[in-house]
Formats: sequence, C-alpha cells, structure tokens
Amino acid sequence: MNKNTHSTNLLLNLGIENLNEMQEVSQNTILSDSNILLLSPTGSGKTIAFLLPIFQMLREEVKTIQCLILVPSRELALQIEQVWKKMGTNYKVNSCYGGHSIETEIKNLSNPPAVLIGTPGRIADHIDRGTFKTESIETLILDEFDKSLQLGFHEQMSFIISKLNNLNKRILVSATSDIEIPKYTRVLNPTILDFIPQEIKNQNLSIKRIVSTDKDKVNSLFHLICWLQSESAIVFCNHRDVAERVNDIMNQKGIYTTYYHGGMDQEERERALIQFRNGSVRYLITTDLAARGLDIPEMKHVIHYHLPLKLDEFTHRNGRTARMLATGTAYIITNDTEKKLDYLDYEIPVLNVENAHVLPKPPEYKTIYISGGKKNKLNKIDIVGFFSQKGKLEKGDLGLIEVKDFISFAAVKAKKVSGLLTAVRDEKMKGKKFKIEIARQVIKRVEE
Repeated sequence: MNKNTHSTNLLLNLGIENLNEMQEVSQNTILSDSNILLLSPTGSGKTIAFLLPIFQMLREEVKTIQCLILVPSRELALQIEQVWKKMGTNYKVNSCYGGHSIETEIKNLSNPPAVLIGTPGRIADHIDRGTFKTESIETLILDEFDKSLQLGFHEQMSFIISKLNNLNKRILVSATSDIEIPKYTRVLNPTILDFIPQEIKNQNLSIKRIVSTDKDKVNSLFHLICWLQSESAIVFCNHRDVAERVNDIMNQKGIYTTYYHGGMDQEERERALIQFRNGSVRYLITTDLAARGLDIPEMKHVIHYHLPLKLDEFTHRNGRTARMLATGTAYIITNDTEKKLDYLDYEIPVLNVENAHVLPKPPEYKTIYISGGKKNKLNKIDIVGFFSQKGKLEKGDLGLIEVKDFISFAAVKAKKVSGLLTAVRDEKMKGKKFKIEIARQVIKRVEE
C-alpha cells in the first residue's frame, strides 16, 4: 500500500472525510519546503495539518527518532500523541514531559519511536543524559511556538536545536501572528502560511457583559452560572490564587467546580481535566493555561472573571468556544472600578443575571479511580467488561474511560456508583485485585 492510499485511511481513522484548505496547503508545503511558519487560529486543525505530512516523510528502514515535536505544555504533548495513535500509522510515538516518571520515559525510549513529542525542559534533560540519539532527527516542529516563547523556554530550545545537526526541515506553528523568530531556530526566510483572518472577531461568537456592583465579582459569577441552566463553562481568571478562591466559594455555594493552573502538580492537573471532560464537574475555573492546547470538549460558554491584558490572550480564551462552524458566547464580568482595556468595546450588550438563583443540576456522572493502567495490562475493554459483568452496570451507565500508564478513570452515572463499588469490592479484574473508589475532587480550601 502506498503512502497516499494509507493517508486516506488515516483520515478515516480520525473520522475525517476531507481536509480543510489550511490542512491541504500545509501538507503540500511541508512536504516541499524546508522552513515553514504556519499561522492558523485555535481549533482549525493544525495538529492534523502537520502530522499527515510527517507520516509521509517517515522512512520504515530508520529505527531511531526521525521527527521531534516540541510543545509548551504536557497537555498538548499528550493531545498530539493521542491524535497520532488514533491515526493508526504503525509508527511508534512517545511523549516526554515534566511530572511524568523519567524512568518510564527512559525505558520507552530504549526502543526509539519514529516521532518524539515533548516539553523543552524534559527533552533537554533527555539529550543531556544521552537517553536517545539525535543523528537521525531530520524534522523539527515547534507547536504553539508563541506560547513557548512567552513561557521563557529560550534556553532549553536553543540547547536542543544546537544538538540537532542533521535537520533538513523546520516547522513553526502558532495561533498568533507577529512573532519574532529567534536566531537559534535557524529558520531563515520561512514560507509563511497565514490563515489567521484579518477580522479577528469570530462571526459565530457573541459577547455579553455582566456588570458587577461589587468589586469582588463572585456573586455575579454565581448568578451567571445559575443563569446558564446547567450548561458547562470555562471560567478564566488572571491569577492562580484567585482561581482556587473562586473554585472554593462556588463549591461552598453548591456548584460543582474544579480548578486548573500551572502551580498544580501533574497528577492534579490531569485529574481536574479528566473530571471536566467526563462531566463529573461542569465548570472549570482556570488561568490562561487552559486557553489553548488542551484536549477538552467544545464549550458553548466562556466566562472572563478577569480580562487578560492583551488582545491575543482574549482571542485564545474565546477560541475555546465558537470553534470551526459552531456558535458560542463569551461573558465578561466587569466592575466600574476596573481599568478599561483598549481592545474591548464596552458598548457590548449588558446581560442582567441578578434574578438567577436556581442551582445547576448535580453532574450526571462521578469519576471512578482504578489503581491500574496500561503498564498493568489493563485497557478500556477490560474495564467495560468488568464493570458490566461484576458491577452490574448497563450500557448507558458508563461514560468516558481514560487509561493512563499506572491508573485509570471511568465516568459512571452518579446513581449507580454506590451499587458498583459494593459489587466489585472483593472482585478481581484480569486475575488481580485493584483499588476502585470515587476519585477525589481537586478542591483545596483557601486558608483565611
């Protein structure tokens, strides 16, 4: 089977019939040119745009790493890895990132993947240790490159690139334009593929303003969430401590929320996202870390508890809704004492939510924790079978299941959880006894 035929099958595996214009142009350009700068909005399908041509460039006879993808966050690394696996290419992929067991990564890399994805700090660490050889790496992709620059990964990226002596293709990918490309990338006169519309405002996005009479806007947020009538939302704050405080207050008021920010350890961050993805919590209180590069569902509602200082971050946050052809709403909570920002039109419609008091319905699902994962030879089919046969769950009682290296999580209808845990308490799955319990919520009480 030739690679073009196989590429068609990869699209089918992804559930895609046809590439969009950006993906078509990107694929052809990446295959033909050496230096490329791809600019395209959040949610437009950039990952597929560069993964498909990578597949076409890989050579079966090379048994070491051929392509390195650097990303600013662990979550983006995992997301790209999952897309590659879903494509079904038969080429091995691994991801490396801080917070993940370096011993596990070293073991994985002893049988080198064709494609390696990782954060700059962890990849630099592996190169420093000599975990893998760099001689066969011919393609470098810097995804969400603008974010890596913002986060200050210059030193690590410069070190990594200095060790890649046989590169013949460099691809920079960003959702924002006007990036100054550092010299250490050695990207000279790139072919620029600019698919960011001149009119930044998304025609499918409506923006509404809520005026808070209090400088502390938690009551306005509470009324707004009640007004949304149990529909999920992401709430953006500018600071980690505020995200935790707002989360704490919403939980005290009876709203199921979780928080997410860069100060949490990796396990807590993953747990928060899993609970949000699977519907165990409907509201994610977060910093700009969640504005892009996360594998979370399409949102109808984005709430700005604080406004970011810059237009591009405002745009990225809003990119969590009204993606592709969908519609969505961004809600901005303002107070008259706040400094007005130049990029925002304050004449946008004002929404009055003061009379909304009815709490959202409790989440339909709860997340169940299982103390085993891929390295324990567990997979989704094992968990479904075990919960159905031993736990007496019916087909509609199970939601999203996520299997990690050493742990797994399953969404189970809340009303069935108690019976499930009782039924499986003394049962073995694949001949082994695993700890199975309700996953703890990522909730920290703020000290007064």
